[in-house]
Amino acid sequence: MTTSRLTGSRSRLHGAFRELRLRARITGRTAWRHYRRSLQLRVAIITMAVAGAAVIIISVILFNQIRTQQLTAKKDAAISQADVGVQYARNQVVAVPTGDPRSIRETLQRTVDELRTRGGSAGQFAIVMINRDTSTPLTQPSFAGLTPTLPEALIAEVGEGAQTYQYAVMPTEDGPAVPSLVVGAPVPSQAGTYELYYVFPLDQEQRSLAAIRSTVVVSGLGLVVLVAGIGTLVTRLVVRPVRLAAQTAEQLASGQLERRLPIRGEDDLARLGGSFNRMAASLQKQITQLEDLSRLQQRFTSDVSHELRTPLTTVRMAADILHSARADFAPDVSRSAELLQTELGRFEGLLTDLLEISRYDAGAASLVAEPTELGPLVQGVLTATEPLAQRREATVVLRLPDEPVIAEIDSRRIQRILRNLVLNAIHHGDGGLIEVTLAGNEAAAAITVRDHGPGMNAEETSRVFDRFWRADPARSRLGGGTGLGLSISREDARLHTGWLQAWGSPGEGAQFRLTLPLVQGVELEGSPLSLVPTAETIDPYDVVAGPAGARP
Repeated sequence: MTTSRLTGSRSRLHGAFRELRLRARITGRTAWRHYRRSLQLRVAIITMAVAGAAVIIISVILFNQIRTQQLTAKKDAAISQADVGVQYARNQVVAVPTGDPRSIRETLQRTVDELRTRGGSAGQFAIVMINRDTSTPLTQPSFAGLTPTLPEALIAEVGEGAQTYQYAVMPTEDGPAVPSLVVGAPVPSQAGTYELYYVFPLDQEQRSLAAIRSTVVVSGLGLVVLVAGIGTLVTRLVVRPVRLAAQTAEQLASGQLERRLPIRGEDDLARLGGSFNRMAASLQKQITQLEDLSRLQQRFTSDVSHELRTPLTTVRMAADILHSARADFAPDVSRSAELLQTELGRFEGLLTDLLEISRYDAGAASLVAEPTELGPLVQGVLTATEPLAQRREATVVLRLPDEPVIAEIDSRRIQRILRNLVLNAIHHGDGGLIEVTLAGNEAAAAITVRDHGPGMNAEETSRVFDRFWRADPARSRLGGGTGLGLSISREDARLHTGWLQAWGSPGEGAQFRLTLPLVQGVELEGSPLSLVPTAETIDPYDVVAGPAGARP
């Protein structure tokens, strides 16, 4: 029973200690966070630290000087008073017969009593006078118990005929022992060997130094607080406009282009505020012009695309009739009907892409996401592009994980991304191997499409997602794309808060990687697949086409 109680007590003690340590760690992190985020707090702390260090150094130097001056003045006054006492005692012991203890004792008593009545600038004191002519030295102290406490080193130096002094803790007549200055001197006389000791208590000096120390400490603390307060006030006067500028900048960034800084006075901060307001006005003007131009371009693109639908439908109907009857035409006319059919298909694709881009530019694109297994979706895209791969003699290899990968996606948009990536690999892979890989982890899913064609250099990789951009004309583009496929794919990936990235190396092919969160609204922190293919010997170039240019 006792052992179990002891074990329980130890467990509770350890638990309390862990909780205390955890709270201390949390408090420390919170304090550090406030310190890093608040310029005013940092200035106050640094000011207090610097002022405190300066006050401590100055206080120590000042206190040591005061202490040294007090002790020096006390020592000089004590030695002067001891010199006068030695002269008086010398005159008193001249006529004392050597070897007469009674006369010696009376002389010692009389001398000590007389010297005690004589004051001096050194303050209160006690006296001990000793005669060493007898077998047992005769002593006469001011009060009992004083003689045994005399420092032995001091007695030895006086016995050798030297006048000296020493600091020691000595008893007082009506109180406890206190630090004292003991001055000893021999009394030269032909009548015998005498020694005179003055004991000057330093309790008054000690109390004076304690009062000075307290005054210095209180004054130093007050000075530190005052300096910290002044530093905080000055910092507040400077930081407050900066904080206001930061808030105004955030409001401008959020779209409130009419926000401006209030200007007071004509100082440097006022000039800074005026410059900030002029910059904001200039940005508002330029952004407004760009928005008007963008709206005009979007309306133009949308209107043109819609207006072309009707004549295109008519032209398509006529082209279909001509194409179906091309066998009855002359060879050159039949070939023209086939070319017309092909180019009309490309034209319709371009119109569709332009309408899609205009929806993204207008902010009208919406996401219809639902849990979808990605394996069958990827397989469906490869099945749809298989005829083109066979015509280009491309070999497509699909790698799927053992476990199904399910993510919240808009299936139509993801299929469009994958179709564009696979078609791009087929067109530019020069009939080689195309590798499609799917992988997933607890937070994200990734799909890579790798070709082994001529690859891309740094400039091409950085521009591969630009609208209407085409690579080197010498490269294969038999598919006749519109130049908007990868741009639309990038927007589709961003709409999913995902990443669409490209890697390329001349002569080593290219690889695109699509990374999607498994749950919409969750920010990506990494990808299950590497962007750079393994075992590459040439330095790669990569570009990120994710939200805000995010990079894993």
